[in-house]
Amino acid sequence: MPAFLGLPLWSVATPPAGCALLAVLFGETLGAASLAVSSIVLVASVLVAVFHAEAIAHRVGEPFGTLVLALAVTIIEVALIVSIMLSEGPGVDTLARDTVFATVMIVCNGVVGICLLTGAMRHHTVAFRVEGTGSALSVLVALTMLSLVLPEFTTSTSGPTYNLSQLLFAALSSLLLYGVFVFVQTVRHRDQFMPVGPADTGEGSHVPTAGQAWLSLGLLLAALVAVVGLAKLLSPSIQGGVAAIGAPPTVVGIAIALMVLMPETIAALRAAARNRMQISLNLALGSGLATIGLTIPAVAFVSYLLDKPLTLGLDPKDIVLLAVTLLVSAITLAGGRATVLQGAVHLVLFAAFLFLAFVP
Repeated sequence: MPAFLGLPLWSVATPPAGCALLAVLFGETLGAASLAVSSIVLVASVLVAVFHAEAIAHRVGEPFGTLVLALAVTIIEVALIVSIMLSEGPGVDTLARDTVFATVMIVCNGVVGICLLTGAMRHHTVAFRVEGTGSALSVLVALTMLSLVLPEFTTSTSGPTYNLSQLLFAALSSLLLYGVFVFVQTVRHRDQFMPVGPADTGEGSHVPTAGQAWLSLGLLLAALVAVVGLAKLLSPSIQGGVAAIGAPPTVVGIAIALMVLMPETIAALRAAARNRMQISLNLALGSGLATIGLTIPAVAFVSYLLDKPLTLGLDPKDIVLLAVTLLVSAITLAGGRATVLQGAVHLVLFAAFLFLAFVP
Protein backbone atom coordinates (compact mmCIF):
# COMPACT_ATOMS: atom_id res chain seq x y z
CA MET A 1 0.00 0.00 0.00
CA PRO A 2 1.46 3.45 -0.93
CA ALA A 3 2.60 5.38 2.13
CA PHE A 4 3.82 8.83 3.11
CA LEU A 5 6.15 9.03 6.13
CA GLY A 6 4.83 5.66 7.27
CA LEU A 7 1.13 6.59 7.01
CA PRO A 8 -1.21 5.19 4.31
CA LEU A 9 -1.37 7.60 1.40
CA TRP A 10 -5.19 7.71 1.44
CA SER A 11 -5.13 8.89 5.07
CA VAL A 12 -2.71 11.69 4.14
CA ALA A 13 -4.47 12.80 0.95
CA THR A 14 -8.09 12.81 2.14
CA PRO A 15 -7.99 15.75 4.64
CA PRO A 16 -6.46 18.30 2.22
CA ALA A 17 -8.75 17.02 -0.54
CA GLY A 18 -11.75 17.57 1.72
CA CYS A 19 -10.61 21.11 2.56
CA ALA A 20 -10.03 21.85 -1.14
CA LEU A 21 -13.52 20.61 -2.03
CA LEU A 22 -14.97 22.75 0.74
CA ALA A 23 -13.20 25.82 -0.65
CA VAL A 24 -14.57 25.14 -4.15
CA LEU A 25 -18.17 24.51 -3.06
CA PHE A 26 -18.43 27.10 -0.27
CA GLY A 27 -21.43 29.34 -0.86
CA GLU A 28 -22.64 27.27 -3.83
CA THR A 29 -25.96 25.45 -4.23
CA LEU A 30 -25.27 21.74 -4.46
CA GLY A 31 -26.42 19.87 -7.52
CA ALA A 32 -26.79 16.11 -7.80
CA ALA A 33 -23.13 15.49 -8.74
CA SER A 34 -21.66 17.87 -6.15
CA LEU A 35 -24.02 16.44 -3.52
CA ALA A 36 -22.81 12.91 -4.22
CA VAL A 37 -19.13 13.91 -4.19
CA SER A 38 -19.57 15.96 -0.99
CA SER A 39 -21.30 13.05 0.75
CA ILE A 40 -18.52 10.63 -0.20
CA VAL A 41 -15.80 13.04 0.90
CA LEU A 42 -17.64 13.78 4.16
CA VAL A 43 -17.83 10.08 5.06
CA ALA A 44 -14.20 9.62 4.02
CA SER A 45 -13.18 12.60 6.17
CA VAL A 46 -14.99 11.14 9.18
CA LEU A 47 -13.23 7.81 8.71
CA VAL A 48 -9.85 9.46 8.23
CA ALA A 49 -10.36 11.71 11.26
CA VAL A 50 -10.94 8.73 13.50
CA PHE A 51 -8.09 6.81 11.80
CA HIS A 52 -5.67 9.55 12.82
CA ALA A 53 -7.25 9.80 16.26
CA GLU A 54 -6.61 6.08 16.64
CA ALA A 55 -2.99 6.50 15.49
CA ILE A 56 -2.51 9.15 18.17
CA ALA A 57 -4.24 6.81 20.62
CA HIS A 58 -1.71 4.06 19.89
CA ARG A 59 1.07 6.53 20.57
CA VAL A 60 -0.22 7.85 23.92
CA GLY A 61 -1.60 4.49 25.15
CA GLU A 62 -4.67 3.52 27.13
CA PRO A 63 -6.93 4.91 28.47
CA PHE A 64 -5.83 8.14 26.79
CA GLY A 65 -6.37 6.48 23.42
CA THR A 66 -10.08 5.93 23.85
CA LEU A 67 -10.38 9.50 25.17
CA VAL A 68 -8.81 10.86 21.97
CA LEU A 69 -11.29 8.88 19.88
CA ALA A 70 -14.27 10.01 21.97
CA LEU A 71 -13.26 13.67 21.77
CA ALA A 72 -12.68 13.47 18.01
CA VAL A 73 -16.09 11.91 17.43
CA THR A 74 -17.80 14.43 19.73
CA ILE A 75 -16.22 17.40 17.95
CA ILE A 76 -17.55 16.03 14.66
CA GLU A 77 -20.99 15.48 16.15
CA VAL A 78 -21.17 18.96 17.69
CA ALA A 79 -20.14 20.46 14.35
CA LEU A 80 -22.94 18.61 12.54
CA ILE A 81 -25.54 19.55 15.16
CA VAL A 82 -24.60 23.23 15.28
CA SER A 83 -24.42 23.50 11.47
CA ILE A 84 -27.98 22.20 11.15
CA MET A 85 -29.17 24.32 14.11
CA LEU A 86 -28.02 27.39 12.21
CA SER A 87 -30.27 26.49 9.28
CA GLU A 88 -34.02 26.73 9.18
CA GLY A 89 -36.26 23.71 9.01
CA PRO A 90 -38.55 21.39 10.95
CA GLY A 91 -37.15 19.79 14.08
CA VAL A 92 -34.17 22.15 14.46
CA ASP A 93 -35.07 22.99 18.06
CA THR A 94 -35.10 19.27 19.00
CA LEU A 95 -32.06 18.22 16.96
CA ALA A 96 -29.59 18.29 19.87
CA ARG A 97 -31.96 16.25 22.05
CA ASP A 98 -32.61 13.72 19.29
CA THR A 99 -28.93 13.33 18.46
CA VAL A 100 -27.81 12.97 22.09
CA PHE A 101 -30.59 10.47 22.79
CA ALA A 102 -29.75 8.54 19.62
CA THR A 103 -26.07 8.47 20.59
CA VAL A 104 -26.86 7.07 24.03
CA MET A 105 -29.12 4.39 22.57
CA ILE A 106 -26.63 3.51 19.84
CA VAL A 107 -23.63 3.19 22.16
CA CYS A 108 -25.43 1.51 25.07
CA ASN A 109 -27.42 -0.93 22.94
CA GLY A 110 -26.00 -1.05 19.42
CA VAL A 111 -22.25 -0.76 20.02
CA VAL A 112 -22.21 -2.55 23.37
CA GLY A 113 -24.53 -5.25 22.04
CA ILE A 114 -22.59 -6.03 18.87
CA CYS A 115 -19.26 -5.93 20.75
CA LEU A 116 -20.50 -8.29 23.46
CA LEU A 117 -21.94 -10.62 20.83
CA THR A 118 -18.77 -10.54 18.71
CA GLY A 119 -16.43 -11.00 21.66
CA ALA A 120 -18.49 -13.75 23.29
CA MET A 121 -18.93 -15.70 20.05
CA ARG A 122 -15.17 -15.74 19.59
CA HIS A 123 -14.03 -16.05 23.23
CA HIS A 124 -17.17 -17.57 24.86
CA THR A 125 -17.08 -15.25 27.90
CA VAL A 126 -15.70 -11.71 27.88
CA ALA A 127 -14.35 -9.90 30.92
CA PHE A 128 -14.10 -6.24 31.88
CA ARG A 129 -13.50 -4.15 35.00
CA VAL A 130 -16.62 -3.39 37.02
CA GLU A 131 -14.95 -0.40 38.69
CA GLY A 132 -14.33 1.39 35.42
CA THR A 133 -17.50 0.51 33.53
CA GLY A 134 -19.67 1.02 36.62
CA SER A 135 -18.34 4.51 37.28
CA ALA A 136 -18.76 5.47 33.62
CA LEU A 137 -22.34 4.21 33.62
CA SER A 138 -23.18 6.10 36.82
CA VAL A 139 -22.02 9.37 35.23
CA LEU A 140 -23.99 8.54 32.08
CA VAL A 141 -27.16 7.96 34.14
CA ALA A 142 -26.76 11.29 35.92
CA LEU A 143 -26.11 13.21 32.69
CA THR A 144 -29.01 11.67 30.78
CA MET A 145 -31.43 12.32 33.62
CA LEU A 146 -30.27 15.93 33.95
CA SER A 147 -30.24 16.71 30.23
CA LEU A 148 -32.97 14.57 28.69
CA VAL A 149 -35.51 13.64 31.38
CA LEU A 150 -35.83 16.46 33.92
CA PRO A 151 -36.77 19.13 31.30
CA GLU A 152 -39.98 17.17 30.72
CA PHE A 153 -41.01 17.66 34.36
CA THR A 154 -39.84 21.19 35.25
CA THR A 155 -42.54 23.85 35.63
CA SER A 156 -40.61 27.10 35.08
CA THR A 157 -41.35 26.92 31.35
CA SER A 158 -44.10 25.37 29.30
CA GLY A 159 -43.09 22.26 27.38
CA PRO A 160 -40.01 20.05 27.69
CA THR A 161 -37.56 22.95 28.00
CA TYR A 162 -35.32 24.67 30.56
CA ASN A 163 -35.33 28.36 31.35
CA LEU A 164 -32.01 30.20 31.10
CA SER A 165 -30.82 29.53 34.64
CA GLN A 166 -31.79 25.85 34.47
CA LEU A 167 -30.06 25.49 31.10
CA LEU A 168 -26.93 27.13 32.51
CA PHE A 169 -26.99 24.79 35.51
CA ALA A 170 -27.39 21.71 33.29
CA ALA A 171 -24.57 22.84 30.97
CA LEU A 172 -22.12 23.59 33.79
CA SER A 173 -23.03 20.38 35.64
CA SER A 174 -22.47 18.35 32.46
CA LEU A 175 -19.04 19.92 31.95
CA LEU A 176 -18.10 19.39 35.60
CA LEU A 177 -19.14 15.75 35.70
CA TYR A 178 -17.41 14.96 32.44
CA GLY A 179 -14.26 16.73 33.59
CA VAL A 180 -14.20 14.74 36.84
CA PHE A 181 -14.72 11.51 34.91
CA VAL A 182 -11.81 12.28 32.56
CA PHE A 183 -9.61 13.04 35.59
CA VAL A 184 -10.57 9.74 37.20
CA GLN A 185 -10.11 7.80 33.96
CA THR A 186 -6.72 9.22 33.01
CA VAL A 187 -5.08 10.19 36.32
CA ARG A 188 -6.58 9.19 39.66
CA HIS A 189 -7.84 5.67 38.89
CA ARG A 190 -6.36 4.95 35.48
CA ASP A 191 -5.89 1.24 36.30
CA GLN A 192 -9.67 0.75 36.54
CA PHE A 193 -10.01 1.37 32.79
CA MET A 194 -7.19 -0.88 31.59
CA PRO A 195 -7.93 -4.15 29.69
CA VAL A 196 -8.12 -7.44 31.58
CA GLY A 197 -7.04 -10.90 30.47
CA PRO A 198 -4.78 -12.02 27.62
CA ALA A 199 -5.24 -10.37 24.24
CA ASP A 200 -5.62 -12.05 20.87
CA THR A 201 -2.40 -11.04 19.14
CA GLY A 202 -3.69 -11.66 15.64
CA GLU A 203 -3.69 -7.92 14.92
CA GLY A 204 -0.50 -5.92 14.71
CA SER A 205 0.33 -3.46 17.45
CA HIS A 206 2.56 -1.00 15.58
CA VAL A 207 3.15 2.13 17.64
CA PRO A 208 3.56 5.28 15.53
CA THR A 209 6.69 7.35 15.97
CA ALA A 210 6.53 10.82 17.49
CA GLY A 211 6.77 12.34 14.01
CA GLN A 212 3.92 10.20 12.71
CA ALA A 213 1.80 11.13 15.73
CA TRP A 214 2.33 14.86 15.13
CA LEU A 215 1.52 14.41 11.44
CA SER A 216 -1.65 12.53 12.40
CA LEU A 217 -2.60 15.40 14.71
CA GLY A 218 -2.29 17.93 11.90
CA LEU A 219 -4.23 15.73 9.50
CA LEU A 220 -6.88 15.13 12.18
CA LEU A 221 -7.43 18.88 12.52
CA ALA A 222 -7.64 19.28 8.73
CA ALA A 223 -10.14 16.42 8.51
CA LEU A 224 -12.29 18.03 11.20
CA VAL A 225 -12.30 21.33 9.29
CA ALA A 226 -13.50 19.45 6.21
CA VAL A 227 -16.19 17.68 8.22
CA VAL A 228 -17.49 20.91 9.75
CA GLY A 229 -17.68 22.72 6.42
CA LEU A 230 -19.12 19.86 4.38
CA ALA A 231 -21.70 19.15 7.09
CA LYS A 232 -22.88 22.72 6.80
CA LEU A 233 -23.19 22.35 3.03
CA LEU A 234 -25.07 19.04 3.31
CA SER A 235 -27.39 19.90 6.22
CA PRO A 236 -30.31 21.08 4.01
CA SER A 237 -30.06 17.86 1.97
CA ILE A 238 -30.12 15.68 5.10
CA GLN A 239 -33.29 17.37 6.31
CA GLY A 240 -34.86 17.26 2.86
CA GLY A 241 -34.08 13.56 2.47
CA VAL A 242 -35.70 12.68 5.79
CA ALA A 243 -38.80 14.71 4.86
CA ALA A 244 -38.95 13.09 1.41
CA ILE A 245 -39.28 9.57 2.80
CA GLY A 246 -41.95 10.72 5.24
CA ALA A 247 -39.88 9.92 8.34
CA PRO A 248 -40.26 11.92 11.58
CA PRO A 249 -37.79 14.80 12.04
CA THR A 250 -36.18 12.87 14.91
CA VAL A 251 -34.62 10.55 12.32
CA VAL A 252 -32.23 13.39 11.38
CA GLY A 253 -30.61 13.03 14.80
CA ILE A 254 -30.33 9.27 14.38
CA ALA A 255 -28.74 9.70 10.94
CA ILE A 256 -26.14 12.08 12.35
CA ALA A 257 -25.34 9.81 15.30
CA LEU A 258 -25.08 6.68 13.13
CA MET A 259 -22.77 8.36 10.64
CA VAL A 260 -20.48 9.86 13.27
CA LEU A 261 -20.29 6.72 15.42
CA MET A 262 -19.65 4.33 12.52
CA PRO A 263 -15.83 4.47 12.61
CA GLU A 264 -15.71 4.31 16.40
CA THR A 265 -17.99 1.27 16.26
CA ILE A 266 -15.49 -0.41 13.94
CA ALA A 267 -12.68 0.35 16.40
CA ALA A 268 -14.73 -1.08 19.28
CA LEU A 269 -15.51 -4.21 17.26
CA ARG A 270 -11.83 -4.76 16.52
CA ALA A 271 -11.05 -4.48 20.21
CA ALA A 272 -13.81 -6.96 21.10
CA ALA A 273 -12.52 -9.46 18.52
CA ARG A 274 -9.08 -9.21 20.16
CA ASN A 275 -10.60 -9.97 23.59
CA ARG A 276 -10.18 -6.37 24.75
CA MET A 277 -13.75 -5.78 25.92
CA GLN A 278 -12.69 -3.08 28.36
CA ILE A 279 -11.41 -0.98 25.46
CA SER A 280 -14.70 -1.56 23.60
CA LEU A 281 -16.68 -0.40 26.63
CA ASN A 282 -14.35 2.56 27.14
CA LEU A 283 -15.03 3.60 23.55
CA ALA A 284 -18.79 3.10 23.77
CA LEU A 285 -19.46 4.63 27.19
CA GLY A 286 -16.82 7.32 26.62
CA SER A 287 -18.62 8.42 23.46
CA GLY A 288 -21.92 8.67 25.30
CA LEU A 289 -20.35 10.68 28.11
CA ALA A 290 -18.48 13.01 25.77
CA THR A 291 -21.61 13.54 23.68
CA ILE A 292 -23.68 14.73 26.62
CA GLY A 293 -20.89 16.35 28.60
CA LEU A 294 -19.71 18.45 25.67
CA THR A 295 -22.62 18.66 23.23
CA ILE A 296 -25.21 19.95 25.70
CA PRO A 297 -23.01 22.89 26.85
CA ALA A 298 -22.10 23.70 23.23
CA VAL A 299 -25.66 23.76 21.93
CA ALA A 300 -26.82 25.59 25.06
CA PHE A 301 -24.28 28.33 24.30
CA VAL A 302 -25.37 28.51 20.65
CA SER A 303 -29.02 28.59 21.69
CA TYR A 304 -28.41 31.47 24.10
CA LEU A 305 -26.09 33.40 21.78
CA LEU A 306 -28.40 33.23 18.77
CA ASP A 307 -31.66 33.23 20.74
CA LYS A 308 -32.77 29.94 19.20
CA PRO A 309 -35.26 27.63 20.97
CA LEU A 310 -33.83 24.44 22.45
CA THR A 311 -36.05 21.50 23.38
CA LEU A 312 -34.30 18.92 25.57
CA GLY A 313 -36.97 16.81 27.29
CA LEU A 314 -37.83 13.42 25.81
CA ASP A 315 -41.37 12.23 25.23
CA PRO A 316 -42.73 9.43 27.47
CA LYS A 317 -41.97 6.66 24.96
CA ASP A 318 -38.32 7.64 24.74
CA ILE A 319 -38.04 8.06 28.51
CA VAL A 320 -39.20 4.45 28.93
CA LEU A 321 -36.67 3.25 26.32
CA LEU A 322 -33.90 5.20 28.04
CA ALA A 323 -34.82 3.90 31.50
CA VAL A 324 -34.93 0.28 30.29
CA THR A 325 -31.59 0.73 28.49
CA LEU A 326 -29.86 2.13 31.57
CA LEU A 327 -31.35 -0.58 33.79
CA VAL A 328 -30.27 -3.40 31.46
CA SER A 329 -26.83 -1.79 31.09
CA ALA A 330 -26.42 -1.72 34.86
CA ILE A 331 -27.33 -5.41 35.08
CA THR A 332 -24.98 -6.31 32.21
CA LEU A 333 -22.01 -4.44 33.66
CA ALA A 334 -22.55 -5.45 37.29
CA GLY A 335 -20.78 -8.81 37.07
CA GLY A 336 -17.67 -7.96 35.09
CA ARG A 337 -18.34 -10.84 32.66
CA ALA A 338 -20.81 -11.34 29.82
CA THR A 339 -21.92 -13.89 27.21
CA VAL A 340 -23.81 -13.82 23.92
CA LEU A 341 -27.09 -13.51 25.87
CA GLN A 342 -26.29 -10.02 27.13
CA GLY A 343 -25.27 -8.99 23.63
CA ALA A 344 -28.55 -10.29 22.19
CA VAL A 345 -30.61 -8.40 24.79
CA HIS A 346 -28.92 -5.09 23.99
CA LEU A 347 -29.32 -5.61 20.24
CA VAL A 348 -33.05 -6.29 20.64
CA LEU A 349 -33.40 -3.02 22.57
CA PHE A 350 -31.49 -1.26 19.78
CA ALA A 351 -33.81 -2.74 17.16
CA ALA A 352 -36.82 -1.56 19.19
CA PHE A 353 -35.36 1.95 19.31
CA LEU A 354 -34.88 2.08 15.53
CA PHE A 355 -38.30 0.60 14.78
CA LEU A 356 -40.15 2.98 17.09
CA ALA A 357 -38.23 5.95 15.66
CA PHE A 358 -39.80 5.27 12.23
CA VAL A 359 -43.13 4.00 13.61
CA PRO A 360 -43.71 6.07 16.75
